[in-house]
Amino acid sequence: MATTYDAIIIGTGQAGPFLAQRLTTAGMKVAITERKLFGGTCVNTGCIPTKTMVASAYAAHMVRRAADFGVNVGGGVGIDMKQVKARKDAVSGQSRTGVESWLKNMPNCTVHQGHARFESPHEVSVGAERLTAERIFINVGGRAIAPEMPGLDQITYLTNSSMMAVDFLPRHLIIVGGSYIGLEFGQMFRRFGSEVTIIEMAGRLIQREDVDVSSAIKEILEREGIHVRLNAKCIGFSRSGEEILASVDCTAGSPEVSGSHLLLAVGRRPNTDDLGLDKAGVAVGPRGYIVVDDQLRTSVPGIWALGDCNGKGAFTHTSFNDAEIVAANTVDNDPRRVSDRITAYALYIDPPLGRAGLTEAEVRKTGRRALVGKRPMTRVGRAVEKGETQGFMKIIVDAETRAILGAAILGTGGDEVIHSILDVMYAKAPYTVIQRAMHIHPTVSELVPTMLGELQPLS
Repeated sequence: MATTYDAIIIGTGQAGPFLAQRLTTAGMKVAITERKLFGGTCVNTGCIPTKTMVASAYAAHMVRRAADFGVNVGGGVGIDMKQVKARKDAVSGQSRTGVESWLKNMPNCTVHQGHARFESPHEVSVGAERLTAERIFINVGGRAIAPEMPGLDQITYLTNSSMMAVDFLPRHLIIVGGSYIGLEFGQMFRRFGSEVTIIEMAGRLIQREDVDVSSAIKEILEREGIHVRLNAKCIGFSRSGEEILASVDCTAGSPEVSGSHLLLAVGRRPNTDDLGLDKAGVAVGPRGYIVVDDQLRTSVPGIWALGDCNGKGAFTHTSFNDAEIVAANTVDNDPRRVSDRITAYALYIDPPLGRAGLTEAEVRKTGRRALVGKRPMTRVGRAVEKGETQGFMKIIVDAETRAILGAAILGTGGDEVIHSILDVMYAKAPYTVIQRAMHIHPTVSELVPTMLGELQPLS
């Protein structure tokens, strides 16, 4: 006998709980399912635990630099990885139990724990239970992938998820993948005391960024003693005693890297292969992402897909925004769309990279006349005072409309400063609004108007 609800939500990641609250507040009877850990990737293996560890690594880094600020700590830096992990677990665990408690005490919401699978377009099974509803929302997230590489099946390796169980210091951590996850873990463990080598198949790190951003990030990491191997076209693995050997066909450097541990940071895939989507008739793309329209509706009326499983964004904030869009359309009669949002994200190395809108390369491809402003962090008073002068700020605007097209802030506070630019972009206001604003001194943000006053044609 099936239990009937007004809506079923599959998954308790960033989109699910918020959507449950919106739907129940609107008077709907809601079922939400969770097969493992409440809170999804962000809470358990993503943003919250990793940024907690980044904070520990930053503390270690600043202690090592204490003498630069006239502070004598003496005795060097000791890293207790079990304590680092315990702190991370406590912060992550508090968030996870908070989500679970919120849902289990939410009026008109019933939590079903177990793996949910479609039995038809309007029926879902969770173990022996059967749930039916006219509206079903899929929020199942994604997981790390392990691509086929010679010898990979002969060794033990880590992913971003299994790294959360590490309570020791790897002697030499080899990281395959020079993008966001790999770079954050690389700097983090280097600051804890590991030797780190990052192997990237492309000719530069984080290829989606502009060349100057990639180059500056590589320089930041190498200054801390991280080895970066680019153009690694053929990557294979073997074991020699306790050592992991990574063979790399690079344009420069040794053809082999020997390390104690291996982290694969080479991409993710959606958790859509065991949902019974075929029984519901939900269309899936070639990479496993659920096909959705601009309002996150799937190919089947009454079924939506939110978060990492829809291929419309791979961030916590895009997942949450998906829930806002769906709630606005289904509850508020407020037609919101995915295409209304502006690309925005951050890379949490130190200093962080804050990004909004188009890259310089993307602007060039449009062929439009544009202006660019750029300022090194060495010319930002706040950065000098903090002793954190690595990086730069860059902004690109339309020469005719004065609209801000995109910005990159690689530097101290860059993940926060970028929002002053992002909000003006959402307001569709000209860049002169910021240029003429009076900002507070001494801050990083105060130099954004100055940079906008020094725009030059994009050659």
